[in-house]
Amino acid sequence: MSATVLTDSVMISGPETQQTAAKLVAQIEIEFAKCECCGLTEECTPEYIERVRERNQGRWICGLCAEAVKDEVFRSERLISTEEALNRHINFCEKFKSSSPPSNPTVHLISAMRQLLRRSLDSPRALRSTPSSPLRKGQEICASTLTRSESCFPSISG
Repeated sequence: MSATVLTDSVMISGPETQQTAAKLVAQIEIEFAKCECCGLTEECTPEYIERVRERNQGRWICGLCAEAVKDEVFRSERLISTEEALNRHINFCEKFKSSSPPSNPTVHLISAMRQLLRRSLDSPRALRSTPSSPLRKGQEICASTLTRSESCFPSISG
């Protein structure tokens, strides 16, 4: 980490300008902190960096990764500690960073969309947002049918 000192000054007119200006010059020390999960670098004050490290077992993680760790605790099927969730997220980030891009991005996207569709069809009906979603009965999928009570076209009177 490197430190930078920022100085803010204020213009004041009058007899006590030099004394007051000297008091109003604020020096803020800024350090660059690198997330131990994703590698993102942020500018932070040393106090903020210390608070984040206290919350995360001495590790500095960015806000996005902190939210991912909270989500990992929430999604876990069994009760896990924040430290375990943090370790899981760090492992996930390391695997993601070490993986190479897909050889055929189009096929990869189609495969991901297929997997997403399969997951949504396998989800319980209560979690679906639309009432006309296909329903699963045993192994076959039966789509609910919509019937029309009247014509969609307005009557033409002549």
